[in-house]
Amino acid sequence: MNNLALLIPALAALVAVGSWVWRHWHPASFWYGAGYPFRLALVYLTWAHVAAGCGLSRTRRRWRWTLDAVPVAGSAARPVTVATCKRRWRRVDVERAPRLGWLRPTRLGWRVRVRLHDGQVPADYERAAEGIAHAWRVHSVRVADVRPGQITLWATMRDPLTEVRVNPDTGRLLTVRPGKLDNGSDWIIDFRTVPHWLNAGATQSGKSNLANAIIKGLAPQPVALVGFDLKGGVEFTPYAPRLSALATTRPECLALLGDLVGEVEARMALCRVHGVRNVWHLPDHLRPVPVVVLVDEVAELFLMADRAEKDQVAKTGTALLRLAQLGRAFAVHLVICGQRIGSDLGPGVTALRSQLSGRICHRVNDPETATMTLGDLDPAALDAARTIPAQMPGVCIVAGQDGTWHRARSVYVPEHEAEHAAHTYAHLTPSWADLTSSLPAVRPAVA
Repeated sequence: MNNLALLIPALAALVAVGSWVWRHWHPASFWYGAGYPFRLALVYLTWAHVAAGCGLSRTRRRWRWTLDAVPVAGSAARPVTVATCKRRWRRVDVERAPRLGWLRPTRLGWRVRVRLHDGQVPADYERAAEGIAHAWRVHSVRVADVRPGQITLWATMRDPLTEVRVNPDTGRLLTVRPGKLDNGSDWIIDFRTVPHWLNAGATQSGKSNLANAIIKGLAPQPVALVGFDLKGGVEFTPYAPRLSALATTRPECLALLGDLVGEVEARMALCRVHGVRNVWHLPDHLRPVPVVVLVDEVAELFLMADRAEKDQVAKTGTALLRLAQLGRAFAVHLVICGQRIGSDLGPGVTALRSQLSGRICHRVNDPETATMTLGDLDPAALDAARTIPAQMPGVCIVAGQDGTWHRARSVYVPEHEAEHAAHTYAHLTPSWADLTSSLPAVRPAVA
């Protein structure tokens, strides 16, 4: 007996130490081998109580065998009495939780499909997501993969955005990997799928760092990069060896936009001659070089100091809008960045925004910028953008063409790394004169 009393604590200590070592040295196998089965039992055993506490259960009438009365214990002065109860078959109110599917593990948690009760909508579960996360003791719970009558709850054990380490270069044309999503997967920007992007963010929010990651990811690819930098060129000048053209003043921007519109029209004519709808259906030897246009501060293009600049602003807005409308089919893509994006900049900004299907919203200083960036896509994404902490630069809300949104964080790319990539792959930079050689009258390349 004494040996058994000593053996049990020793075994418990051995199991605890072994579990700690297993989790420390190989957390992935520990999660699938020990953590997931425990969470599986926890979720299924407590789901009825969690759903009731979050207001997701429904009361329904069901036939049940019930008792007419229950035994009542007597007081201290009187003995306990036992009542004879008669069971009856009757309809009673029964609280039922939504039906859960199979718990499928992921690297950072699990996902489970839920069948909605009659009258329920996904918004009911979005409102209850925080309560479910606390009940399941996880970092967050999100509603994803909405189908008629069903949703998928995605539970994440820890925040995968605390530390992001990825390589922006994917090795695929017009595709970059700027960071990670909140579900642990890579954040992929594919310009062939989502051709144009709007990137909003305040100072020190990570907006410029994201531009660095995009430049570093696109630098090794056979694409032409074009920059618009009305901050005097301080943002994009270090990357000039990899830029086919760079405009730093309003007249230069207007001239460069005119060349880009002319190039799009020339590509349009080329596709018409060969009977195809876009440049990707052309033969390889005829396919023009893809162009990615980076605009550092879009507000500078639309601000007017006096009436004399009104015509320039109007022409600039019209040219950008034409590029956004026609660029996808002809391999001209836009990345529009800005600290302040509001309706006060004029109707040109609103019209341009409607053509930018990819949206990225970092921490912003005013709610209107967040509304302009995400408000027309998903109210929940707008709420999430307003809660981005200043202590986590690079965190943003990403909304793509499919209508879904994610929290994401770009990998930290210091300026010297992006500058090194620009110099390393400078030999891949197409000459602006060669790129626009199909134009009837080619303007001198903007330096």
